[in-house]
Amino acid sequence: MKFDEYIRIIEAIMFAVGEPITPDKLAEASGIEKETVVKLIDQLERRYNVQESALRVIRLEDAFQIAAREEYAPYIKNAMENKRQTRLSPAALEVLAVVAYNQPVTKAFVGQVRGADSSGVMNTLVERGLIAEAGRLELPGRPLCYKTTDVFLRCFKLDSLNALPPLPSEDGQLDLSQFADAEGFSSEQEENIGEPIEE
Repeated sequence: MKFDEYIRIIEAIMFAVGEPITPDKLAEASGIEKETVVKLIDQLERRYNVQESALRVIRLEDAFQIAAREEYAPYIKNAMENKRQTRLSPAALEVLAVVAYNQPVTKAFVGQVRGADSSGVMNTLVERGLIAEAGRLELPGRPLCYKTTDVFLRCFKLDSLNALPPLPSEDGQLDLSQFADAEGFSSEQEENIGEPIEE
C-alpha cells in the first residue's frame, strides 16, 4: 500500500471519529504501526498547510483531531444555528425516548436497543442541548453516559421526567412526537438530524 493511501486512511478515520483520537487507537483501527501513524499525521498537517485548507490538525494532550481553522468559525456557527432549528426526525425522537426512559445510558446501549448505530444522532442531540454527558461507567473503557437535560423538559413541555407518559404494553408503541409540538422540535419534517438513521 502506498504512503498516500496510508495518509487517506488516517484522515478518513480522524474525520469520521470527529473527536480527539490517540495514535494507539488510530494504529489499532488502521493496522498501521503507531510510529508510522504519528508520521502520517505530521504529513497530513503539512498538506493542509501547503494547500491552505480550511482544515487543520490539532493536538490535545496525547491525541489528535481534525478541526476547522479559527477564521471559519463564524460561518460554522451560522450553519450550526440553522441545524439547531431543524425539526426532530423520527430517529432523533426514538433516541430521545431510549435515553429518557433508561438514563443514564451509553451510546452502545442506545444502539443495541435501536438495532442501529446511534452515535451520529446522539452527537447532534448533545449539540442541540437535549441530552448531555452524565459521567462514566466503571466498566472497561469507562464509557460515557448520557442523560436528558432541562432543555429536553422545556421542549417537550414536561415538569419533570416523572411526567413522561407510561411505557406502552407489548402490543403498543410509545409516540414521543405527541409532546414535540414546541417550535423547532417537531417530528413533522422527515429530514434527519445527525446521521440518516431511521431503522
